[in-house]
Amino acid sequence: MPDIKAIQAELRAGKIDGWLFYDHHHRDPIASRILALGEDGMATRRWFYLIPARGEPRKLVHKIEQGALDSLTGRKQVYAGWEELHSQLRKLLSGCRKIAMQYSPDNKIPYIGLVDAGTVELVRKLKKTVVTSADLVQKFEAVWTPEQLESHLQAGAIVDRITLGAFERAATEVRGGHPLTESELQSWILDEFRASGLTTSEPPIAAVQPNNGNPHYEPKPGASRLIRAGDLLLLDIWAKLSASGSVYYDITWVGFLGDRVPEAYAKIFRIVRAARDRAVEFVRESVAHGRRIHGWQVDQAAREVIGKAGYAKYFVHRTGHSIGQDVHGNGANMDSLETRDDRKITPGTCFSIEPGIYLPEFGIRSEVNVYVGEREARVTGAIQEAILPLLG
Repeated sequence: MPDIKAIQAELRAGKIDGWLFYDHHHRDPIASRILALGEDGMATRRWFYLIPARGEPRKLVHKIEQGALDSLTGRKQVYAGWEELHSQLRKLLSGCRKIAMQYSPDNKIPYIGLVDAGTVELVRKLKKTVVTSADLVQKFEAVWTPEQLESHLQAGAIVDRITLGAFERAATEVRGGHPLTESELQSWILDEFRASGLTTSEPPIAAVQPNNGNPHYEPKPGASRLIRAGDLLLLDIWAKLSASGSVYYDITWVGFLGDRVPEAYAKIFRIVRAARDRAVEFVRESVAHGRRIHGWQVDQAAREVIGKAGYAKYFVHRTGHSIGQDVHGNGANMDSLETRDDRKITPGTCFSIEPGIYLPEFGIRSEVNVYVGEREARVTGAIQEAILPLLG
């Protein structure tokens, strides 16, 4: 059940008259999660749920799916035809002028822009001003409970162990003359997840050069490279505990299948590490001194380091993403490239910091997770300081 009073207090603080939730065919998972509706119920007809800044919530449902919002408090209105829908929606929104919805002006934050343009137009025709719910979503969906933080730390300890185990597995097979493919190592990691009580929505990345020059390379059975002596191996691994409500842990490490890391690789890693550490320190210092910062500022902190080293055009993605029950969560992203994420970083949220340099010959990324408390920010797991020589 959503905390209606807390949401209403936040609406009043932001001078917003109401938060309008809307869904059809489960197109808005944010609404389902914040309202604790789940994603299994029937949603073949449109429904609306308004939490006003003051007073009782209101709901509007179709006559053949009248029970769609019965788990929520509030006065129910029903409709059948489209004309009735429009008139009932006008009644639902009476007394409200400024309405928050899962909408992002100019699609600046596409992860929030889940309400279709036509529905936004309909609300505007009713003489309402539609504003983004981005900060509300971060407050009521992306902030972790103490239990979720603990689940993250538990998952992290397991993922860190499995990551080192995967490097050792690759090295052992190379020493034995039976090198694994990227896909086979990926499958080994997934087996370790299952044995350790972890789950993931997507499989991890295991990539050697030049594949690790593609940030979202996906190894496929029968179409991936052998991991051989002399290879640079990148592992991007994310998982969470299988228990309901658990949140993800997401890291990237690199190792070299040899006893001495070539300087060409070590040089790029040092630049990436410096960018990572600068971004982490910017967050730590800002939180410790009570300065409110935005996601785009963290991205700039990392991007400036890589730019000064002469590799700006090879850093082709944002510095980091929000982490939650989905590996890409709904809080602020560390982004001034793909978007300019101007959401403030909120206490109780977690995000990745993962700068990378992707050359035609190879790519290197280093990723950590940063959890922000009220007066302290911290990296939640192991931190890689150098490329691991795997055959030493």
